[in-house]
Amino acid sequence: MTTATPPSTPGTAGTSGQQNATVLVVEDEPAIAAAIAQRLSAEGWRVEVARDGLAGVDAATRLQPDAIVLDVMLPGIDGLEVTRRIQAEHPIPILMLTARDDETDMLVGLGVGADDYMTKPFSMRELVARVKALLRRVERAQQAAVTTPADPPMVMGDVTIDRAQRRVHRSGDEVHLTPTEFELLVMLASSPKTVQTRERLLAEVWDWADASGTRTVDSHIKALRRKLGPDLIRTVHGVGYAFEPPEA
Repeated sequence: MTTATPPSTPGTAGTSGQQNATVLVVEDEPAIAAAIAQRLSAEGWRVEVARDGLAGVDAATRLQPDAIVLDVMLPGIDGLEVTRRIQAEHPIPILMLTARDDETDMLVGLGVGADDYMTKPFSMRELVARVKALLRRVERAQQAAVTTPADPPMVMGDVTIDRAQRRVHRSGDEVHLTPTEFELLVMLASSPKTVQTRERLLAEVWDWADASGTRTVDSHIKALRRKLGPDLIRTVHGVGYAFEPPEA
């Protein structure tokens, strides 16, 4: 069952697209769900709350929200299965909330299609910043699809990155990436063998102005390696990462 939260007067969302955004919150703890919904509504976004996993899947299908804030531990089906079902129907940016600060859990979440994660307890200010970043990336991708001429696919060895269709193949097999993973891969592959600092990746891919999320970069790199193989992205310890084109 879902409960609608009426939108408030548009607040500090950065663009008209963000001000018109719909955010689905899937959280079974009433106090946390209410606090999140109230804070996101204050940004001018339409917010709806689902109290369990199945209700969350149904609400995502019905609303087609611009972003989802999703708790991992839910009654019915957990957040990982919710993510699998939602992403199988229609890719939607998902910010996953987890009570355990365990990198394995984070990697599993990213592996099934989440775009970002936060560990409880968290600040509402950071939550809003993360959701804004998700919405900016969606809006940026939509604008690029409309205004940018189709770029030819990037072909490097057995890896093909089709920026126009946002699809990736390796050795002829399609590799399904989340929107964040795709943008991170394109950022790295656009400058082969060039080291990109974690701070620059955060700024360009996540739209974060500070270095507080460098662990997020590391986890997404690990998720990319799991999907594409460990040989494509080289770690430069203490600095960042570089894309290493495979031999043809």
